[in-house]
Amino acid sequence: MTLEIFLTLLVFAFVTSITPGPNNLMLLTSGVNFGFKRTIPHMFGIGSGFFTLLIGVGLGLGALLQTYPLLYTALKFAGGTYLIFLAYKIAMSRSLNAVDGRARPMTFLEAAAFQWINPKAWVMAVTAMATYTSPHAYFTTVLIVGIAFAIVNIPSVSSWAAFGQIMRGWLADPSRLKWFNITMAVLLVATLWPMLK
Repeated sequence: MTLEIFLTLLVFAFVTSITPGPNNLMLLTSGVNFGFKRTIPHMFGIGSGFFTLLIGVGLGLGALLQTYPLLYTALKFAGGTYLIFLAYKIAMSRSLNAVDGRARPMTFLEAAAFQWINPKAWVMAVTAMATYTSPHAYFTTVLIVGIAFAIVNIPSVSSWAAFGQIMRGWLADPSRLKWFNITMAVLLVATLWPMLK
């Protein structure tokens, strides 16, 4: 892989990692509701889970989904159902830091596992592997794609949690927080729209 192609890959990784999607909307919401520090496991879970998904797609999972479209449909259904469940939990959250004891930030393992049913993550992984790997050095380029995303992903998604942390003061008002969480829940469900096409 030439330096020019690698730089293009980094730009692709940055743009796809920082643009709105289920992960970033959940991180923004977590940053508001729980603060940046308590959201760190969620951020690292996204990075680790996406890295394993990316490598898995590069090593054949993408071809498996193309061979068995019903499997892809089941994956989309599971991801959509889970996103709706998460949106409901976000919409019902009413207090910063969950003083009621029920709500908590997503754990590292939950965030990592979510990547495997996240429709945007699958599209990113399949597109990256189809575009930036080379048949002449396939395994090396699969690893390079994974490394490129690892370099870019955590700083990109962290910015959403940091922005949520910044908004905490303004959203300390229960009415504002309620409407913020409802808005984030609606936007999270809206991320399912491309999947339904």
